[in-house]
Amino acid sequence: MKRILLILVLLCTTYGQAQEKTFEKEVKRISLKIEKITKQEKDSLKKKVKAINDKLNKGEITEEKAKQLKKEAAELHAANIENRVAKQETKLQQLVQDKTNGKIASEDDDYDTFSIGKRTFRFKMFSDDDDNFFKWKRKRNKRTTSQIVLAMGVNNVLLNNDLGSLNDSEYRFWQSHFYEIGFSLKTRLSKEPSKTYFKYGISFLWNNLRLDNNQVHEVNGNQTDIVAFSEPLSESRLRHVQMTFPMHLEFDFSKNREYEDGFVKDRTNKGIRLGLGGFVGFKLGSRQYLEYRNNSGVEIEEVQRGSFNMNTLNYGLSAYLAYKWYGLYVKYDLNPLFKNTDIRNLSLGVRLDLH
Repeated sequence: MKRILLILVLLCTTYGQAQEKTFEKEVKRISLKIEKITKQEKDSLKKKVKAINDKLNKGEITEEKAKQLKKEAAELHAANIENRVAKQETKLQQLVQDKTNGKIASEDDDYDTFSIGKRTFRFKMFSDDDDNFFKWKRKRNKRTTSQIVLAMGVNNVLLNNDLGSLNDSEYRFWQSHFYEIGFSLKTRLSKEPSKTYFKYGISFLWNNLRLDNNQVHEVNGNQTDIVAFSEPLSESRLRHVQMTFPMHLEFDFSKNREYEDGFVKDRTNKGIRLGLGGFVGFKLGSRQYLEYRNNSGVEIEEVQRGSFNMNTLNYGLSAYLAYKWYGLYVKYDLNPLFKNTDIRNLSLGVRLDLH
């Protein structure tokens, strides 16, 4: 298998090199080389003549000696030009011979070529009536694309679906964060280019809720209460990890590209985007982190593992408004965060959709 792969790589490399070299390009390259050689030798001769004239002006050499030195320098560089150019002329003659023998293609040839050793093979990938494959590849419309989703922001809760309850929340608004990382697919709903897409995928979320007023979560049978802690807390954070399956109807207002022949290519994530939808998933686990100093002055970091009576299944609504690959993001759980309560999680933040 390795030998086959190696042969394929060599063939592709040889073919690529053969495609890059054409008779016209090689002739031009040799001509430029000859011009460069001539210029180098003439510039060197000018410098020597200038040095000879400087010595003559300073009286270091006679005029007869100066003429002799100039003649020798001119003959030397003329010989250099002749010898160096002769090598390039030999290459040019070989190039003409290769062209005659079909070993190198011309830009006007309809055939593609590749070489193995001293043998050159010619073939035609497309007939004159076929569509050009590379042109098709350049123009083709991808109906489905993929993105990496990154998001972060702040978390809090609403009581009884009342947005005003944020003012009375037990949680710190700016210190309660969420982080999301996921993979999404974006499929155009119509076969032809349009502005409407269905976006779906999988995401993992780390939701953190920090209590205020020196309080902690305490499990009390089938419910979880928020109670005061006996020691001064420096940290009181409840973290729950979720795996969700987001689904959005996305309106992408990116300007499509239109070619001269009237072909329209679909372009996405180049303008304003609006996504409306929701998600469904489940919690993978939850922990409560407490940090405090006890009566003896010892700093304690405590990790409490458990369900904390949180609902395993979670679902809700989400939306985003973006420009190109970055935007604003909102997510709201429709099911209660804890069992036997009417508290629901709300997330606000920024979102990145990276191709």
